[in-house]
Amino acid sequence: MPDSFDAFHYIGYMRSRGRWIGASCVVAVALALAVSLAQTRLYTATARIVIEPPAGSDLRSAMAVSPIYLESLKTYEQFASSDSLFRKAIDQFDLRASLGSRPIESLKRRVLQVGIVRNTRILEIEATLPDPRKAQTLAHFMAQSAVELNRSLVSEGDQDLIHGIEQQQHDARAHLQEIEDAWAKVLSNEPVNQLQSAIESAAELRAATEQQVLNTELEIADAAQREKQASGSDAAEIRKQAGDARARLDEMRKQLQALDSQAAEREKLLAQRLARRDKLEADRKGAQASITAIESRLREARGDAGYRGERLKIIDPGIVPERPSSPNLPLNLAAALLLGLVLPILYFTLEMSYRERTIYREFSKARHE
Repeated sequence: MPDSFDAFHYIGYMRSRGRWIGASCVVAVALALAVSLAQTRLYTATARIVIEPPAGSDLRSAMAVSPIYLESLKTYEQFASSDSLFRKAIDQFDLRASLGSRPIESLKRRVLQVGIVRNTRILEIEATLPDPRKAQTLAHFMAQSAVELNRSLVSEGDQDLIHGIEQQQHDARAHLQEIEDAWAKVLSNEPVNQLQSAIESAAELRAATEQQVLNTELEIADAAQREKQASGSDAAEIRKQAGDARARLDEMRKQLQALDSQAAEREKLLAQRLARRDKLEADRKGAQASITAIESRLREARGDAGYRGERLKIIDPGIVPERPSSPNLPLNLAAALLLGLVLPILYFTLEMSYRERTIYREFSKARHE
């Protein structure tokens, strides 16, 4: 069985192969340098947008940035990376000449990067092109287009809200006008004062008739007493007077019944008219209050137009980059040097292990023979 790992032997073996390892590093660095210099230089320009909360929101709630709110801000990434905006930018800046006739999806993945900076309300738009000026122009154009798109959506939403409230105001005014027309019709066709006067007059008439009934009843009672005391022709005259009084009493009682029936009908009619007036009055006050509330909402909606949703504002249009973002020469050379060092070491490690195993097998075979 081979001996355990011997560090000195391993280091010595690697030192014996030092020239090969050095040559591998030199070749790897030279190839990386040549490939990097042969690649087309790409420049990345970055534009930044701040997403401001609605103007009417509480300052404390605006400062408390929750994970859910930050996640919702990713919606604005789609504004800046939409295919329609990118196609418009390609046509406007004639990017096909430098990027070729690749599909627009492939070009967008290669040229445009959009993302929210972690735990902030900053939206970064990166544009990578061979021409640094076009890269900065493209980044600024995408940022400006995202701002204008958001502004148009907020304005459209505000206009829809205002139009809806104006429609509610129009309907409320029409409803109030219907109530006013019904109120004028009730005042004209269903008077109350005359009916109340008639009821009061009937009540006075009934009171007078009741007094007459009482007087007539007293007269009949008095006649009955006098008839007992009278004799002959006087008694006959008293009976005649009592009969006339009873006839008048019956007539007055019938008159009282008619007055009661007429008073009940008039009171019922008066109650119906008053109830109808009360209902119309309540409806009119409710409609007026509704119009007042709608007009208040309409003033608020017009005053808050443009400030209801989040607002996008360009805080950094970007600059023309002076250093290429690709190829990254130091990184490429460092990676090539690392590979040029690791790969030969790995190869020689396997080679040393294989040779030791081969020698061990030959030694074991010779010892058994």
